[in-house]
Amino acid sequence: MSDIPRKAVSRTAKLAALPLGFAGRTVLGLGKRTIGRPAEAVALEIQRRTADQMFAVLGELKGGAMKVGQVMSIFEAGLPDELSATLRAGLTRLQEAAPPMPSATTRRVMADSFGPGWRERFTSFDESPAAAASIGQVHRAVWHDGRDVAVKVQYPGARDALMSDFRQMSRLGRIIAPLFPALDLKPVIEGLRERLEKELDYADEARLQNVFHEAFRDDPDYVIPAVVAQSGGVLVTEWLDGTPLAEVIAGTDQEDRDRAGLLLFRFLLVSRVRCDLIHVDPHPGNFRLMPDGRLGVLDFGGAAEVPPDLQRSIARLLRIGTAGTGEDMIVVAEQEGLLRPGSGVDPRELEAFMAPQLAPLAHETFRFTRAWLKEVTTGSVSVATDLRPGSLARKLGLPPAYLPLALAMSACEGVLCQLEAEAPYRAEAVAHLPGFADEPV
Repeated sequence: MSDIPRKAVSRTAKLAALPLGFAGRTVLGLGKRTIGRPAEAVALEIQRRTADQMFAVLGELKGGAMKVGQVMSIFEAGLPDELSATLRAGLTRLQEAAPPMPSATTRRVMADSFGPGWRERFTSFDESPAAAASIGQVHRAVWHDGRDVAVKVQYPGARDALMSDFRQMSRLGRIIAPLFPALDLKPVIEGLRERLEKELDYADEARLQNVFHEAFRDDPDYVIPAVVAQSGGVLVTEWLDGTPLAEVIAGTDQEDRDRAGLLLFRFLLVSRVRCDLIHVDPHPGNFRLMPDGRLGVLDFGGAAEVPPDLQRSIARLLRIGTAGTGEDMIVVAEQEGLLRPGSGVDPRELEAFMAPQLAPLAHETFRFTRAWLKEVTTGSVSVATDLRPGSLARKLGLPPAYLPLALAMSACEGVLCQLEAEAPYRAEAVAHLPGFADEPV
């Protein structure tokens, strides 16, 4: 029996137990209210204890549960001040860590993928994983030609584990919603499911990484490791040193923070033009700030295609949003399918809703901050929860083609807020987003 399926019952039980734990804490809170504790303090304690349990469970699971934890960790900058300091450490652990599989299992996957003589391909192979992620773990090794390589080994039974996680994931909604009120869990989980199914295909990931590698070969700002070999559940790429972005976030060098943020933002723009692709998983564990100042980029399994016509549509929306009036925004949003024709939206209401979100591209320079993210999320919650007839929430919609881009850019902004990065982001859009600098129409 494979390593992950053997634990399926335990995994399901842990996920299913979370809402019960939350209910227990709610009862505890109600009891404490009766002895005079303020309701706000009780609610905060419930949130904190629930979050501690949730992060502990997510950290023990592989697959979908851990991936959701990683996504949530990007948005920790938008948490209330009372919770952010308490939760940040637990969230950050989810970005880089997962329990390793036994060495015997690793050897079995290597033999299944490369044959019984797989060790002959390597000068050395460290059986202790250097990193672990949602569907596999990474080992450091030396290829037979002397190159330092990263060997990504997929967990046996990863597909079954993912599907089990996603069947249970809806149970987390009652816990996640109070902690991350701006995170619409349903489309996020569905998008994660589709992307993770794609990430299970290491042959496709190797193909995508090769596309990025060739597009950014000898680039002065980026380094993409070359693919060395791929077979079955194993992907071998060149090893990438450098400072993980999580360490840059935790550090105090603002110059490094600003540069990392600028390069991350630029990468998502430039890759659309060079590859017609976008990196859809911009959490800190996938990036390294290199000693020479370049940004190293890892993990291309979830890359999504961005056709040129979609790029133009996005550029047009952003251009009108930052340079046009509310009336202009309505016309373009209706043309691009974000509003129904004749929606009757109040231009001032739409302007007020969009202004904070478009602020990074509306100013010559902009600093991403936790305060800005909270303003954006608060505005989103206010609109999303107003379901009265004729409300903005009932008229706005996101076409399916936009979802990967929306997830990628939202995650990028979450990381930029963790970095508190300042840069001329509008100039980046003018230089690298075709159609953004055109005159409004």
